[in-house]
Amino acid sequence: MTATLTERKTVLEARGLTRRFGGLVAVNNVSFDVAEGEIFGLIGPNGAGKTTLFNLMTGLTPPSAGTLSYRGQRVTGLAPHRIAALGMSRTFQNIRLFRALTALENVKIAQHVRTGAGMWAGVFGTARAEEARVEERAWALLDLVGLADRAGESAGNFSYGDQRRLEIARALATEPRVLLLDEPAAGMNTSEKGGLTAFIRQMQGRFDLTVLVIEHHVPLVMNLCDRVAVLNFGQLIAVGDPATVQRDPKVIEAYLGGE
Repeated sequence: MTATLTERKTVLEARGLTRRFGGLVAVNNVSFDVAEGEIFGLIGPNGAGKTTLFNLMTGLTPPSAGTLSYRGQRVTGLAPHRIAALGMSRTFQNIRLFRALTALENVKIAQHVRTGAGMWAGVFGTARAEEARVEERAWALLDLVGLADRAGESAGNFSYGDQRRLEIARALATEPRVLLLDEPAAGMNTSEKGGLTAFIRQMQGRFDLTVLVIEHHVPLVMNLCDRVAVLNFGQLIAVGDPATVQRDPKVIEAYLGGE
């Protein structure tokens, strides 16, 4: 029998996370838990602090106050590569691929946090046995996201939607246990958005992932996520199952736009 969310281990614990930029409080005393194997959605208006919260969680931005624990280990203040090595990986709202490199090279480079030979040795084949494993996994991930037939093309030539898929493959290459997706449906057409829910669930099951998703496409979030948190002006105003969140008067007023 599948364990309920309340019976699963807590994988992430945010306590009082706060980030100030001068007089602006972008994230204000945010606390929540994420259970192992959960798909956890994060929504809110533009400027609500969603991406800043992801940056705090993955080490790109240090918090002004508060802590984040991953599997019981405090990770606040760790560098991004150390957090990635522990098992947390992400995509970005503004895509950060190596545009001059091929799709295959982008995915291979991401595996350096799991290799012993170092990033460039893995890319250019100094360590042959490890290079073979790195390349095999890169091909498999490109196949998973539907880009294996374009492995030799420069990432900068890809459409916005294909760059999103390549970025997901690159994130998976770090062998994460927790995957943070920042607006994965951005730039996708209606058909691609329709398939994204099934794809994320496929990834979750195949790689035994806990997934956090920032997304503006509300129907996708509500159909995909086990629970949803809502930020507004940097504050957490609601967290719960999708049906409960959709009925919350504060959420309706702040984001969903009326009854």
